[in-house]
Amino acid sequence: MSSNFTDIVILAGGFGERLWPASRPDFPKQFLSLQNGQSFLQSAVLRSLAVKPSGKILILTRRDILEEMTSQCEKMKTFVSEADWKKICSDLIIVAEPCARHTAAPLLLASKYLNNSDPDKVHNILVLASDHIITPVERFTEDCKKAAEASEKGNFVCFAIKPTEPSTGYGYIKMGESMKEIQNLSEDVYKIEQFKEKPDLKTAESYLSSGKYCWNSGMFGFTADFFEKEMALYEPTIASDFSVFNKTNLPEIKLLNGIKYVKEWPAMEKAYENVKSIAVDNAIAERTEKAVVVKSTFGWDDVGSWDAFEKLFDKNENTVQIEAKDNFVYSDIPVALCGVEGLSVVIKNGKALVMKKGTSGFMREVVKQVKENF
Repeated sequence: MSSNFTDIVILAGGFGERLWPASRPDFPKQFLSLQNGQSFLQSAVLRSLAVKPSGKILILTRRDILEEMTSQCEKMKTFVSEADWKKICSDLIIVAEPCARHTAAPLLLASKYLNNSDPDKVHNILVLASDHIITPVERFTEDCKKAAEASEKGNFVCFAIKPTEPSTGYGYIKMGESMKEIQNLSEDVYKIEQFKEKPDLKTAESYLSSGKYCWNSGMFGFTADFFEKEMALYEPTIASDFSVFNKTNLPEIKLLNGIKYVKEWPAMEKAYENVKSIAVDNAIAERTEKAVVVKSTFGWDDVGSWDAFEKLFDKNENTVQIEAKDNFVYSDIPVALCGVEGLSVVIKNGKALVMKKGTSGFMREVVKQVKENF
């Protein structure tokens, strides 16, 4: 077996409502540009290439953003190496789901696709989000090797992030005993003792002080065969819906903006008709007896708020500030701020958000009310 992941799946179907108004349904967070000019999605593809998978890079996404997805991948030709561009052209495939079904269904879809494409190969899959920031990439790839070894040995692998603050915005993982003696894995791989939902502040502070809890990054590793077996065990109705893939032809692969994609596949349409919508965390991670965690050494941020987004920028552009300080501006048009402080000002797509820093928790209600009133 390979000492690393053979295939990579990037989940890219999110709506990114927490970064409204820059992120919108037809141009969600994963497409937003960072200060270096690259988008979250392009950064995720670069991260995938750095792992050097021998097999496929699958991007699972929505049909209504397929064209922009292929366009963003095509634009990578201008800043990747010739070898990486060849890899993108040959092995990157965008799979457009018929409808949104959370994360368990698309991951089972990816497993079925990979096993059907090459049934004689062991597909060791790394699952990435399309909208995270991870640095440095060298530490990330080293941690992936530890995770790949663990998933090869029949585990469901999570990546845990050492908390830097008592955050109430992340789920937590309580680490158990080391897997070094149990399966001769890296000393950074542990049994997962317990998953914890997003806590209140007091609980988060206790997690931080104990040193036994880490943030759950939402990235995973497993083999396709393992995942199919666990889904059959814990979510038999989903497995039954996807049994249509056991006897089916491979889908036709087409090109859009020079990038391979799959959109029409009768088996996929049939499987998605009534399949349950559930997160892979609830379907498998929290229920399997074989959940382990890699204590990651890289820096990570899911950039789930404007407060977090601000940290990615060194300075404001299109901005004049007079007797104003500690303000963040992300705008299509020039903005002047006078006598104010501690504000996030976002003007994108003909809409404006003016928010006191630290109040990102209101964003879902903001989006809800904007939809209802405008």
